Amino acid sequence: MEIDDLTPAEQRVWRAFATGATVDFRAGAEPDAPGWGPERTVRATVLRALLLNGPREAGEVAALKLVGARISGELDLRYAHVDSVVRMNRCRFDEVPRIAGARLSYLNLRDSELPGLASARVRVDGSLRLTRCRISGPVHLGGAQISGALFLDRAELTARDPAQAVLQLNQVSIDDDLCARQLRTRGLIRLDGASVAGSIDLEDAELSNPGGFVLEAEALTVGANLLGRRLRTRGRIDLRGARVPGRVDLLHSSLSNPGGTALRASSCVIGEIWLRAGDPMEGMLNLRRAEIGQLSVEPEMLPDQVRLLDLTYTSLTPHEPAERRLPMLERDDDAFDPHAYEQLTAAYRRVGDDQAARLVQLAKQRRRRATLPWYGRVWGRLQDAAVGYGFRPLRAAVWLASLLAVGSIVYAGHRPPALKPSEAPDFDPFFYTLDLLLPVISFGQESAFAPTGWYQTLSYVLIVTGWILATTVVAGVTRTVSRQ
Repeated sequence: MEIDDLTPAEQRVWRAFATGATVDFRAGAEPDAPGWGPERTVRATVLRALLLNGPREAGEVAALKLVGARISGELDLRYAHVDSVVRMNRCRFDEVPRIAGARLSYLNLRDSELPGLASARVRVDGSLRLTRCRISGPVHLGGAQISGALFLDRAELTARDPAQAVLQLNQVSIDDDLCARQLRTRGLIRLDGASVAGSIDLEDAELSNPGGFVLEAEALTVGANLLGRRLRTRGRIDLRGARVPGRVDLLHSSLSNPGGTALRASSCVIGEIWLRAGDPMEGMLNLRRAEIGQLSVEPEMLPDQVRLLDLTYTSLTPHEPAERRLPMLERDDDAFDPHAYEQLTAAYRRVGDDQAARLVQLAKQRRRRATLPWYGRVWGRLQDAAVGYGFRPLRAAVWLASLLAVGSIVYAGHRPPALKPSEAPDFDPFFYTLDLLLPVISFGQESAFAPTGWYQTLSYVLIVTGWILATTVVAGVTRTVSRQ
């Protein structure tokens, strides 16, 4: 391409390229002044020629640095090798730049307007910066390899077709952070199989795709944290199979997908999840088969439907009474899962709250009772009323004391005949009843006297209930002593 074939605006860019000087087409005009006339227009074919075979000067670093330019035509760099820095800030692209399969040193499109970006499998040896860009079509970065960071902070991405992914980052490899603070999207972000060596920062972002997915990140691998403080979503987040060794930080967030799943983190391995101080989640929370080190969840943020089948966690914070944690387990409509109750019990025991642990175990037995046949439910209700399934031994002691009083009064009014009057000790109604109730200790009263009629029936009732209640008291005391 000859320089005589270029417009005055393009000649400025051509001359500046060799030394890496910046060409600012806003000079003498307001930065946001309307109008993109010929004095600010550069053809995409000129930029392509510069980047692939532009002039060089000895001792200088060639670079394309534009500010406030209009790029007319299609910038086609597919499978090209560009070793110069490319920085086009506050520019406007008439057509979608196509850089799929290209290898670039550095690409900065900060504050620019684009109808889309076709850059699948691109390789960037430095960073890729799309800060504050306004992109009205899909951004294809699937399979890209970025040695630095990917910047999407304060960008606005929209898709003409709601079913189309507005940002495709599937199988992308980023050796630093994915910075997307205050990102605004209207459509799906796809991160399936992506690998980010640093953190993903979505703080203050707003992702919207009502009725569909806002973030699809199956098998995502993050080296540090997934940050989403004050994140607002209208649609489904899917993190199934993700690996996040640090924390998934959703403090002050608002996740909404009424009638569907708001957050799915099933089969994940996560260091910490923080779900606190935000709006109540609208939609289902799915944590099935996840492995979480610290689960930090406030009960107020949980939705009406929670899926916890085979969820494992080491600690549960903040510390809340069992009465506030149990509804989390009861909101799971799946079949009775004793594992969830055992996990909550273990979390309370780790912090020494034995009373809360017993309440959880009691709730587990009551939930299990609903799965039994009618006779099992009847027997379960008797156990619950009598001794709280053995987790309320004091109730058993009260029953024992009551039966002891009843038996003492009854047998005081009707002394049973002695089996061997000459050898029988003096009858004592209190110790006789106690002899019936206690299965191990003997005071010599029960073996010496034999009641008749309904008094004999009463003795049988006292013996059976005594065995059950005394065993319950001993079991309760044994559990308490062994834990101490």
